[in-house]
Amino acid sequence: MKRITVIIVAGLLSLSTGVTYAQQADADAASMSDLLELIRQGQARDSQEARQRESRFTQERNQQQNLLNQARAERTRQENESARLEQSFEENQQRIITARQQLDERLGALKELFGVLQTVSGDTQGRFNGSLTNLQYPDRATFLVQLGSKMASATELAQIEDIEQLWFMLQQEITLSGTNQRFNQLVTRADGTQEEMEVVRVGTLNLIADVGYLEHDAGEGSVSELLRQPDSRFKSSASNLFNAESGYSNFGIDVTRGGILGLLVETPTLGEKIDQGGIVGYSILALGAVGLLIAIWRFMGLSSASNKVRQQLKRDTASTDNPLGRVLAAYESNRNADTETIELKLSEAALKEMPGLTKGLLFIKVISVVAPLMGLLGTVTGMIKTFQVITLYGAGDPKMMAGGISQALVTTVLGLVVAIPMVLLHTIVSGQSRKIVNILQSQSAGLIAQHSEKSG
Repeated sequence: MKRITVIIVAGLLSLSTGVTYAQQADADAASMSDLLELIRQGQARDSQEARQRESRFTQERNQQQNLLNQARAERTRQENESARLEQSFEENQQRIITARQQLDERLGALKELFGVLQTVSGDTQGRFNGSLTNLQYPDRATFLVQLGSKMASATELAQIEDIEQLWFMLQQEITLSGTNQRFNQLVTRADGTQEEMEVVRVGTLNLIADVGYLEHDAGEGSVSELLRQPDSRFKSSASNLFNAESGYSNFGIDVTRGGILGLLVETPTLGEKIDQGGIVGYSILALGAVGLLIAIWRFMGLSSASNKVRQQLKRDTASTDNPLGRVLAAYESNRNADTETIELKLSEAALKEMPGLTKGLLFIKVISVVAPLMGLLGTVTGMIKTFQVITLYGAGDPKMMAGGISQALVTTVLGLVVAIPMVLLHTIVSGQSRKIVNILQSQSAGLIAQHSEKSG
């Protein structure tokens, strides 16, 4: 009974000390006395670890308290430092106000002068950046920037040397604006390549070279060749001025400093304008070319016939190389017939000449009528194209609608350009034809009257 009690007590103690000790006790204990000894050692070890933890907790608590005291002391010190700095800031602020008041009092009228100087410096910098003279004197911008920074600061004032330098630059710009100077400059060619070439600056308005007019980009400070040069007379004047050694030379000046020359690139050429007309525009031109060729052909033929008829009027004998001669030959071959027969023969001979005198005239007249109608067709198709663009993209961007509007206007112009000359040519050619026909009719009537008198 006593042994059972000892076993129960040992089991409870082993559960309280942990599973590890129980497993180790079960493995190592060879007897109950060994088990009791192991339990006694485990209790002693637990008591020692508990005392060590309590000692460590006590030390850490003391350290935390020391850290807390140090933090409170640091906060007090920082608060005192903040109060000292605030007081120092207020004192410095008051000193700055006092110093500024003293500066304003001592500057007096110079304050207004420095304000004007700052304004002039800023305006001069913008003027120099957009001037052609900046290509020769690019370092002026550095001085102006430094002068502007100096005038903007409250710790430094401009010196008399700075004012004199600014005055010198302004006077230099005025002088250079009235002179032409030659110097070397890196130029971007029309094909994108860069080449250093000799250029001539015409005042502050234009820049030219051997290739013609040049364009100055004030933002990037670069010079480039125009993609499209102006008319030959202006380009030749630029070439004459570039090659001139002395004296005077006529020169076309762009007073907008490159604005008008820059628009040349965006202005479409005649071929580009015609191309905007599309298929309808080319059809109108083709029709006009055919009508022009026919008109020239008929004008030359009728002119030759008219000359031969005038020569026939001066001769007594009939010649078959002209309409009047062939009509007279018909009279000569029927001279002995009666008046009615002569009249019929002459009418027949005159009618035979009519197709040769009037051929091609109807086609010229048709072209003069069809050309404006085709122009109207191009106008309608262009407006349809414009409304389609508006339907798809809206009317917010005018450039989207420019293609259809250009086609409408160009085809209208082409139709009128073809129709008006065709009307004039038809009038001229038909007038020559009617002139010859009138001569034939008048001569026929005269021959009939003469033959009637002889017969009577």
